[in-house]
Amino acid sequence: MQIRLSQTQDIPTVFKIYDEAIAYQKAVKGKAWKGFELALIKNEISEKRHYVITEEEETACTFVLAFTDELIWKEANADAAVYIHRIAVNPKFRGKSYVKIIVNWLKENAGVWKFNFIRLDTESGNERINNHYLRCGFVYKGATTIEWEAGLPAHYKDAELSLFEIEL
Repeated sequence: MQIRLSQTQDIPTVFKIYDEAIAYQKAVKGKAWKGFELALIKNEISEKRHYVITEEEETACTFVLAFTDELIWKEANADAAVYIHRIAVNPKFRGKSYVKIIVNWLKENAGVWKFNFIRLDTESGNERINNHYLRCGFVYKGATTIEWEAGLPAHYKDAELSLFEIEL
């Protein structure tokens, strides 16, 4: 298994995994991501924040990191934290605990990137994913809403978000 920065040639596979994740979200909870703009993904890749996990020479998982997230985390954004976004797993590899793998990898790199918190958000009301994050070591920090602005993925519009964090 390898965690590496996404490259431009990964984009078709990343979008395939996103499409499969959206179909799964619709089947499991009815609510789902609303898709992503190519420009957003290209930007995250150029900023070196978009990652893939490969296994068996296939892309097993994709995720995005940010080191600031004021819109969602508001005042807490002042803390030294890393924010995980859009974890999506190839259905072939589902159930392999990629959230835990990402968390452990981030803990190993905390000294390099100099953060004290690992954080993520998800749309409120999905107890299945909330419980999964709790099992992965996250603590529920409450819910929030945001003022949606252009450039954000559409699933943030009019959403209530559940916030989770691990303090190192």
